[in-house]
Amino acid sequence: MAGLSREPLSFYRTALPGVETSELQGKLIVIEGPDAVGRSTQIQRLRPWLEELGHAVLDTGMARSALAAKGIRQAKEGNTLGPITMTLFYLTDFADRLENEIIPALRAGFVVLTDRYIFSMIARAIARGEDRAWIERTAGFALVPHLVLYLRAEVNDLISRVVVGKGAFDFWESGMDARFGRDMCDSFVRYQARLIRVFDRLAGPYGFELVDAGRSPDEVFESLKASILRVLRPPVVSAFPKRERK
Repeated sequence: MAGLSREPLSFYRTALPGVETSELQGKLIVIEGPDAVGRSTQIQRLRPWLEELGHAVLDTGMARSALAAKGIRQAKEGNTLGPITMTLFYLTDFADRLENEIIPALRAGFVVLTDRYIFSMIARAIARGEDRAWIERTAGFALVPHLVLYLRAEVNDLISRVVVGKGAFDFWESGMDARFGRDMCDSFVRYQARLIRVFDRLAGPYGFELVDAGRSPDEVFESLKASILRVLRPPVVSAFPKRERK
């Protein structure tokens, strides 16, 4: 299901019925990366910046669908979700948002800015020992983005951001459902390290653009803006060939 040779806004594997991709006029931009890397912070800055440039923007992300978001939150409160059930729950959430939010926005010419995409679901599944071929086939109804910006940081950077920003480790972000470590902190380190390794392996086949998230938020923001502008304003190619100097 690798996406390097596929056109943006084509389907990776299985087309959704009734969707004509030629009608999709917007841009699909994905911000990816491990937990606590700063994706949400950057999207909060990117949306008003894009709107100031005159673009209509849809800001979406995992576990926000009308169909599945509430159920995901309730299931996670009990800390009882198995890995396959979790994967399918999140894919249901994504499918609902794709059909009812993302595709209509792209038809209307919006810039769709999404905090995580199918790549987080694939990475989480693989990190928990699920079969890569299975999860990639199952997620094959997704659209190919115009741009996937992979915020990459080392685990030590993530730990400091959790401690300073949240003050405590999250059960699921620490992979405690799979008990990767003896306590929350140890499990977080091991689980996030696994996630980063998986993201690194996905980067080439899916055409991720690597962004060094170990820098200051302002530096990261400037890098993201530059990359997005290249998608929104592609270089103009002259219709006239250059004359050779004699």
